[in-house]
Amino acid sequence: MSITPEQCRAARALLNWSQPTLAESAGTARETIANFERGAHVPHPSNLAAIQSALEAAGVEFIASNGGGPGVRLKQ
Repeated sequence: MSITPEQCRAARALLNWSQPTLAESAGTARETIANFERGAHVPHPSNLAAIQSALEAAGVEFIASNGGGPGVRLKQ
């Protein structure tokens, strides 16, 4: 499952992370995060995987679209 820009923004909000914090954790440039979140472009697959992995390692769980749309939540 590939995350959406909306899921990325929501995940950062749940963690109270800034774009620079996520970029540092994922090993990407802040501009990569900003461009993705505003829908300007989808990052290279390896960068997108790194973003998702960083958020998941911090406790975010991504929820696939199951009729109600994709979402995010924090793991218990």
